[in-house]
Formats: sequence, C-alpha cells, structure tokens
Amino acid sequence: MTPESCQTELRALQCCVIIPTYNNEHTIEAVIADVRQFATDILVINDGSTDSTHTRLANRSDITLIEYPDALNRGKGYALRTALARASDMGFRYAITIDADGQHFANDIPVFVDAIKANPDSLLVGARNLRSNGMPQKNTFANKFSNFWFKVDTGQTLTDTQSGYRLYPLAKMTNLRLFSPRYEFEVEVIVRMAWRDVRVLNVPIKVIYPEDRVSHFRPLRDFGRISVLNTILLCGALLWYYPKKIVHLLHPKNFVRFIDRHLIHSNESNFTLAASVGLGCMFSVMPIWGFQLVAALAVAYILRLNKLLVAIFSNLSQVPLIPFIIFTSLWIGGKILGKPTLVSLETANMQAIGESLLQYILGGVILAFVIGAISTLLTYAVLRIFRKS
Repeated sequence: MTPESCQTELRALQCCVIIPTYNNEHTIEAVIADVRQFATDILVINDGSTDSTHTRLANRSDITLIEYPDALNRGKGYALRTALARASDMGFRYAITIDADGQHFANDIPVFVDAIKANPDSLLVGARNLRSNGMPQKNTFANKFSNFWFKVDTGQTLTDTQSGYRLYPLAKMTNLRLFSPRYEFEVEVIVRMAWRDVRVLNVPIKVIYPEDRVSHFRPLRDFGRISVLNTILLCGALLWYYPKKIVHLLHPKNFVRFIDRHLIHSNESNFTLAASVGLGCMFSVMPIWGFQLVAALAVAYILRLNKLLVAIFSNLSQVPLIPFIIFTSLWIGGKILGKPTLVSLETANMQAIGESLLQYILGGVILAFVIGAISTLLTYAVLRIFRKS
C-alpha cells in the first residue's frame, strides 16, 4: 500500500491519527512529518509540556492541536481519553494512536488499515518483537507481567498488551467510563473493551529505541499503579465478567456453540482440552468455596492449560447441585473415617459441614479428584471420536 492510497483508505474508514506528547521537543515534528505521509487527519494532544513543544506546534495548520487551558500535565491516560473523545466528536469512527518519542514507524499504519478492514470494529494493538535488539529489559518484563494479567482478567491471549501504537474503534467506546489517568490506562482500556465483547487483536509492528529517547515511565510508581489497577480488574473479572459469561453460556444454543468453537474446532491437543475440562470440573466441587475459580486459574496457568475452559467448567457446581455435592462428600468421608453420614439430601447444608468438617473436606477432595478424572477421560474419549488429535 502506497502512502497516498493509505491516506485514501483512512479517509474512507473515517480514521484519524492521534499523537499524545509530553516534552518531546526533539522528536515531535519528525513524528508528525512521518505520519503526514500516510494520514491527512492528525490530532496532537499536548499533555502540559514544559519544553518548546507548544511553540513548535502552535502555528501548524496541518494538525488539530489539543491543549489544556491550564497547561498542566495530567498523564498519558487522561490525554488519550481527551483526544479519543475529541476524535469521536469530530465524527471519526476509528483512531490510531502513535507515540511521539520516535519509537514507532509511521509506515506501519497500512498494517492497521489492512487489519481493521479484515476485522471491523476491533481494537488493534501493535505487537513488538520483544526479543529484538535494543528492547529495554524493563519493557520485556513489564509486558510479560501485563500479558499475564490480561489473560487472567479476560481469558484471552495477547503477545503485547503495552504498546502505545493502537487502533481504537471509537463507536464501541461509547459510554465507556475509563478512570486511569496515566500509563495504566492502556491496560484498563483493552480489558474493559474485551469485557464488552470487542475483539482485541495484535498486529505486527516495528519498533526502535533511540539512545536519546525521552521516556516518562517511572518503574516504581507506575508499576505500583498498574498493580492496583490489576487488583481492581481481577475483582471485576471474578465478580462480574466471568459470572456474566457463564450465565450467557447456560443458554443451550450458546453452550453448543461454545463447545463447537473451543473444543471441537480448537487448535489445542485432545489431551490439553480434556485436562482443562477435567481440572475445571475438579475445582467445581473442591471444598474451597469462594476460591474455586482463583485456584483453578492458578493451576491452569502453571500447567499451561486452556484458562477459558477451566474457568467455565469450574463453575458447574451451581445451587441445585450443592446439596448433592455436600451429601456425597460427607458420605465418602464417612466411609473412609468409619463414621456415619448423619445427614440426608434434605438436610445437607453448611451446618452439617460445620459439625463434620474433617469428614466433609476429606470426602470433598476425593470426590473432586474422581470427578476430575472421569471428566478428563470422558472428554478425551468424545474428542477422539469427533476430532483428530
């Protein structure tokens, strides 16, 4: 795709380019010049720069300059929220964001154009080669850390979750109230968009890290803010997102569609899929009520199993089944310890557990492993029939 045809494609897609900048006086003009070859609609937001950035941009007619009345620095997240809102108000459907420090290549814009044409209304995140020469070690660690939590919070996998080179579907962000003001914004937005069932995809990009690159990332402070955000998002995932997904899947048609996509037509091996289902079923009856999902996902991560399958099947022990699980656990524990089972299905409740705690825990653990093993074997057998290994 030539630069001229890229400009035409972006106009047809109603897509602009946003460049957030803070004290990038030595690179901002070169970045704008590079972007200008591929895009005609460019918004630059000056996040309270204290160098000569304002002077360099104030009289330019080829960009839309956004500045705060009080000229205070409010953080990259706040700047992006402001610019994305302005782009939406101007009637754009999409917005590409590119950093102002010179690390990104404007000739990767056509990559985003091709990807969004193939996947309309998706959120695209540029994926850097994290093993390339010149990649700062702190960037590699931070990205792996962020990738892990994105997987936990959404059940989805990305290879790069921290790149600032992105394409946002503005219409899909309507009424999305984001609260992160600084670098953690770029983590929050992809998680919250995934929770809205917006596809979040990686596209390959190039990157360079010049020796004189200006970076405003402060490891101790910003990692702390990101950690707090991840804690909040994890609570949201456990209390809202995963339960919502499970309720949605309970509809027979959705459940059949889920099984077809994530089991029958999955790219993973029969053994991995069967073990994922079995692990989820095992933890669904494990006597650790309230912590079943967290424990199941932790084990799934260690064993490199399918986290989404584990999460779904670890929630099978719903209210109608709980009395049966309690009664069976007490019965198994009683047989092993030589104690009578003093409850019936009608009286199987938390009080009965309290009166026979050891009996319940022992029986519950054994029941969990038995159900896990049976579920694994049955799933493996079914997969062997309906799909290839």
